[in-house]
Amino acid sequence: MATRSKKTGNTGKMENSEFHEFFVDELKDIYWAEKHLVPALQKMQKAATSPELAASFEKHRSETQEHVARLEQVFELLGEKPAAKTCDAMKGLVGEAQSILEDTEKGTMIRDAGLILAAQKVEHYEIATYGSLRTFAECMGHNDVADLLNQTLENEKATDQALTQAAENSINEQAAAE
Repeated sequence: MATRSKKTGNTGKMENSEFHEFFVDELKDIYWAEKHLVPALQKMQKAATSPELAASFEKHRSETQEHVARLEQVFELLGEKPAAKTCDAMKGLVGEAQSILEDTEKGTMIRDAGLILAAQKVEHYEIATYGSLRTFAECMGHNDVADLLNQTLENEKATDQALTQAAENSINEQAAAE
């Protein structure tokens, strides 16, 4: 790896370090992921059988739009132009959701159980990503950025929990009975 000079003021920020560049690159990756998740969630909302699950996907889509805006704030705080880099992980997870739609019958709770599975895979990816990015930001002294990333992290955790509750409260049992 090439050696780069570090700018470390009292805040510990390292704008020219390889770690900082890696951090920004990963922000671009999750920015792409969030932007591409919005239309996927709309498709999942339309495919859901349960009105409650459809409403959950609508809420998640709205929150995801907020995540995109929050990432744009993060880029601004870092003095970077918001830019997206293809996220192969999200591309794969959205592809899995599409496969679930193709492999399940419309109007069934089996489809809803599959949609919850697909959505939770997305949530777990996002939780891992935002948790690491928040920690990276803290390490570099980007506390304002860390706070924004933490807001999204907590939102992702809440969404995951809501999906678990929907599955456990009724959808999984109904799917098993079909």
